[in-house]
Amino acid sequence: MLVEALLALTAAGGGAVVQAAGTDAWNGVRSGIARMLSRGEQAREQGELERLDRTQAVLNAATEGEIEQVQAAQAAVWRNRLEMLLEELPEVQRQQVAAELQAVIEQANATGNGQSVHNDFSGSKFEKSAVQGSGTQHNTFS
Repeated sequence: MLVEALLALTAAGGGAVVQAAGTDAWNGVRSGIARMLSRGEQAREQGELERLDRTQAVLNAATEGEIEQVQAAQAAVWRNRLEMLLEELPEVQRQQVAAELQAVIEQANATGNGQSVHNDFSGSKFEKSAVQGSGTQHNTFS
């Protein structure tokens, strides 16, 4: 049985998979999770990559009315896979994999869901104007 902190970490890992799907972070998260679950076995890693691709396809195919349910279900799938992995490992390896998982989660979180906007305003005149949007914005006025 895993301790509460590791259970929270696996839940965050499942959420990171769902969060990263369809963003700029996807390839990094995808390869990190596959590498972790395969534990260095090339054939297993390919299988994990295919499972992750199916997850992305399921998330992309979800309609607006079902997206939250599909996201929760997919996050649970990956949480369970990560829990099973950690349960099978000896303590030393468990801590190493937990650190790897934390790094993947941070990578997914660092992208801000892949929403980044960069605006350059050069030689423009602005009167009573505003720049609006969501996500990370970088505005340069010169």
